[in-house]
Amino acid sequence: MIVLTPDEVRERFGPLFAEKFIVMVDEEKGLAEILETCRHRGTIEWDVMNRRRAGGALTAADVQGSSMTMTARLGAYEPHFGAAGQEIGGQALAGVEVEGDEVVTTWAGIAGAGVGVAACLPQAPGVIRAEYPSEEDLHIGGARACRVRIVSPKYEKVSIGIDDTDTKEEGATWVLALQCAEACKVEGAEYLNMRLVQLNPKAPKKTTNCVGSVLNFAVRPGAVDDLLAFVKDYIEEHAVSGDTGIAYYRGIGLPETEYARKIKTELLTREEVEAEATRLGITFIDSAASKGRIGALGAVLWGNRGVEAAGLYGERPDGSL
Repeated sequence: MIVLTPDEVRERFGPLFAEKFIVMVDEEKGLAEILETCRHRGTIEWDVMNRRRAGGALTAADVQGSSMTMTARLGAYEPHFGAAGQEIGGQALAGVEVEGDEVVTTWAGIAGAGVGVAACLPQAPGVIRAEYPSEEDLHIGGARACRVRIVSPKYEKVSIGIDDTDTKEEGATWVLALQCAEACKVEGAEYLNMRLVQLNPKAPKKTTNCVGSVLNFAVRPGAVDDLLAFVKDYIEEHAVSGDTGIAYYRGIGLPETEYARKIKTELLTREEVEAEATRLGITFIDSAASKGRIGALGAVLWGNRGVEAAGLYGERPDGSL
C-alpha cells in the first residue's frame, strides 16, 4: 500500500479542483453523510450520476451547485463499477468505515473518473491521507481503473433550530442565526449551512413572517458540548425576545413524524412539541422554555429537507402547490 498526504498528492499530480471533503457518521443508525465541494459544477454533476448507478455504499446523493451531499451505509459493498453504462457507474463509493477517530471511504474510478478519485479528491481540505492499494492505482487517466482509500476525521452532524429571538419592534432571527454561525470559532466544529424554515403563517403570536432558522454543523465528537454552549450563550445574549427557543438534533436522518406537516399547517402548543421532541431525540437547550420552542422544533424538522423548507406546506420549488 502507498500512503500519501494531500500535499504529496498535489506534488505528484499537480493542483486540481477539490475544495472540501467532510464525512459525518451516525454509528447508531449505520449511516454516513459526505459533503464534497469542487470548484466546478460539471464534475460534481457527472460524479453524482455515476455514483448513483454504481450503488455500493451510496444510498442517496444530491447536488447543490458545485457541491454534493451523499448519504451512505457504513460498511464495505461491491458497487456496479466499470465504464459508464446503463447499470454501471464509472465512479463508485465502495465503502465507509469508522476506524477510531477517523473515517475511511473507499473509492473506485475509471479513466477520467479515476483521476477524480485518485488525484483530485485526495487533495481536498479535510483529507488526512490517501491510501492506494498498489502502484498501478497511481497511474491515472487513459482507460485505467484506480482505487483509493481516503482517510478523514470522524465528524458527527448537529442541527440547531432557533426561533423567536425578535419582537415586532426589533431583531430578525435569521440575521442573529447567521451572526452566531460566523462568530463560532469552536475548535472541531465546522459550519455547514443555514436554512430558513417557513412555519405556519396563521400562528396568532408570530412576529411577522413566522420563520425559524436552523444551523447545520459537522462536529468532532468531543466538541459537541462546546458548540451547543456557544450557540446557546450567543443567541440568548443577543436575542431581544423573552420567548427564544433553541433545539438541537445530533445525528443523520430524523425518524418520520407527522409534525413536519403540522408545524407548517396547524396551531401547536409548547407542551405537545416538547413531547414530540422527546420522542424524536431532539433536545431543547434554551432558558425561556416558552413558545419559541415550537418554531425551534420546526426548524430542526425541516433543516435538511431542501428548498421546500422555505415554502408553505406543499409548495414546490417552481412555485406551484
